[in-house]
Amino acid sequence: MQTLVKKILLTTAALTAAPVLLLAQPTAHYVPGVEGIKGASLPPPGFYLRDYNVCYFADRLNDNHGDEIKPADPSAFIYANVPRLLWITEEKLLGGSVGVDALLPLQYTSLKANTPGGPFDDSTFGIGDFFVEGTLSWHKPQADYSLAYGLWMPTDDSSVSNPTRAGLGYFTHMLTAGATWYPDKDKQWSISLLNRYEFNHEKADTSITPGQAWTLEWGAGYSLSKKTDVGVVGYFQYQTTRDSGSGASNEKDQVIAIGPEVSTVCPLTGMLVSLRYLREVSAENRLQGNTVALTLTKRF
Repeated sequence: MQTLVKKILLTTAALTAAPVLLLAQPTAHYVPGVEGIKGASLPPPGFYLRDYNVCYFADRLNDNHGDEIKPADPSAFIYANVPRLLWITEEKLLGGSVGVDALLPLQYTSLKANTPGGPFDDSTFGIGDFFVEGTLSWHKPQADYSLAYGLWMPTDDSSVSNPTRAGLGYFTHMLTAGATWYPDKDKQWSISLLNRYEFNHEKADTSITPGQAWTLEWGAGYSLSKKTDVGVVGYFQYQTTRDSGSGASNEKDQVIAIGPEVSTVCPLTGMLVSLRYLREVSAENRLQGNTVALTLTKRF
């Protein structure tokens, strides 16, 4: 009898936590896994269109210990198409090329889960938050370097109560620093580290300010030819500070993922095509799932 009561209490507690965690997805504006093997390297001067196609699917929701909340029984699917315009100018600052870029996500989200109030089942398609950025990039014989400052600006497509809406409803300042190192003179091997750090403002229609977030994306690649690279990529995203304000959660979220990538230049169009799959191997206070990302880059 005591075992049965304990199971009921644990199940009730898990279901009570589930909607809070689902509504908290995600802390960071930046979606990890969208940059790849040489993710810290920006292209040479020119005008580029980069189109990100990202699918995320998950059927597991974890608590603050990384354990699965089985009673929640979630099913999540997200597809985002994110066109990004990049202009790397001929202007120099501190020896680096000055660049600007902007993007606007288009996102479909479907989410199902059990909650104390009954099953949650909803899906929406909408416009995510707008992003603009200024960059500096350097290309040395054995390494590339990049620095950036960007601003996420909320659209009206956000909701306090519906986690399927595309917008997050708050401004975010994002700092970026990264480097790609080529250990050999022929640059066949590459090791890349790309850091993003986010400072969030108060979320609309609440008194809650989401905590700060750090994202590290890494890649290790090998060039099979001048046009084709293969390798392993991964990401680590961690909420470094707790949410603040009335009703804010005391928990912080994090996730770790790893997977393969192949990248090649299409000879007919000159378009760079990158395909990667990342499996999340650990997560706390958030969904744990899989990311498939197809990135198309064209210079004009």
